[in-house]
Amino acid sequence: MTSKILLVDDEESICNMVKLHLQTEGYLVYTALDVDEAVRALSNKPDLILLDINMPEVDGLEFCKRMRNYIDCPVIFLTSRVTEQDKIIGLQAGGDDYITKPFSLAELTARIEAHLRRESRVRRRDIKLCGELFIDYAGRCVCCKEQILPFSKKEFDIIEFLSVNAGQVFDRERIYEKIWGYDAEGNSDIVKEHIRRIRLKLAQVADRNYIETVWGCGYKWVN
Repeated sequence: MTSKILLVDDEESICNMVKLHLQTEGYLVYTALDVDEAVRALSNKPDLILLDINMPEVDGLEFCKRMRNYIDCPVIFLTSRVTEQDKIIGLQAGGDDYITKPFSLAELTARIEAHLRRESRVRRRDIKLCGELFIDYAGRCVCCKEQILPFSKKEFDIIEFLSVNAGQVFDRERIYEKIWGYDAEGNSDIVKEHIRRIRLKLAQVADRNYIETVWGCGYKWVN
């Protein structure tokens, strides 16, 4: 199975050079020039991340700290910082290794191969990243800004159903049948109340609405 590598570096020339080299080595490579692109690329579930420390706005260290609650793969920092304290800070932020710029592609490849060989961590969790939200389907939880949101079983079931099918519109009857079952006693009005509760909980921490009402049709999840 082809290993997936996420390369995060604001220098496009470095991204292009490293990506081309790693592709010739047989890796599937995703690139990101800033943290926003990197967050979106995490949904590809990389097996290893190459992360530049000196990123604009949010630097690599801060990004690593944020994502470490959700991503288990090895992180190799790309850095021009070489002091012992810088190494300690990088490891404390969640990094596994570092390589200083300028680096040789042969050394970089060797380090990647070494980490992938040693990688025996817990199986990657099935997650979806939607803006500020991390939805952990296997763990059945939703996190936003490092907070775990308290959704009930049925509320999470609705979030899972809509987010997995993001962009598709479902009426209340379809959602009710999917979540409660065809033989459930009750009616689809309960869906409206559950979605209201979900929206209230999300609104306390998120900066936008993720469940959109399509008038006369139903609801859809907006990434």
